[in-house]
Amino acid sequence: MKNNIWAGALIALGIMFGGWYIYLGMSKFANKDRAVTVKGLSTREVEADHAVWPLSYGWNGNDLPSLYAQLENVTARVKKHLLSLGFDEADIRQGSITVSDNWSDYYGNHRPEYKYTLSTSLIVSTDKVQLVVSSQGKEAELLKEGIIVKTERWNLDYQYNGLPELKPLMIEEATQNARAVAQKFAEDAKCSLGSIRRASQGQFSIENDEYQPWVKRVRVVTTVDYILD
Repeated sequence: MKNNIWAGALIALGIMFGGWYIYLGMSKFANKDRAVTVKGLSTREVEADHAVWPLSYGWNGNDLPSLYAQLENVTARVKKHLLSLGFDEADIRQGSITVSDNWSDYYGNHRPEYKYTLSTSLIVSTDKVQLVVSSQGKEAELLKEGIIVKTERWNLDYQYNGLPELKPLMIEEATQNARAVAQKFAEDAKCSLGSIRRASQGQFSIENDEYQPWVKRVRVVTTVDYILD
């Protein structure tokens, strides 16, 4: 009889402790799935470190050889103007030359005065970004020599090439901002913030300032999942 009592007690204890361990395991498993997903933002305002500035111009005439010689003369004068502004010889290269036959699409007595138009451009590609900025509008000085130069704003490209060096700092800052948000969430939920379960860097974006296109706004958003204990 006593043996049966002891056996029953041991079985009861085994069931009790087994249930307790199952409860602890289920509780741990449930807590493992408790997490919060937050986003962290990092922004920087930087200046472009390279600029590409095309200056387009053309010349009209009826004789191609003499017209080509005139265009070469204009090119030399435009280049001299750019050098006087402070650009280096290595910053300037000539674009391709295009020939337009102005009479090919006209018939009768309404054709243009000049048969040909030769068009080309000088392209400034330089790290002297502020010199490009300060030179805008000064091409009007060439009008005194009868040279019309077109510089469309949309065709002026300010570039920023320092993103590889900037990325680690911005990702670190965005992650810190995300953790601060997660920490506040954990405090409000009356639990502690655990380790990172999953993280996504997100895409870097670079936008121009509307009125100062050489100023760039760099932005990245990270998404981080934190475990809540």
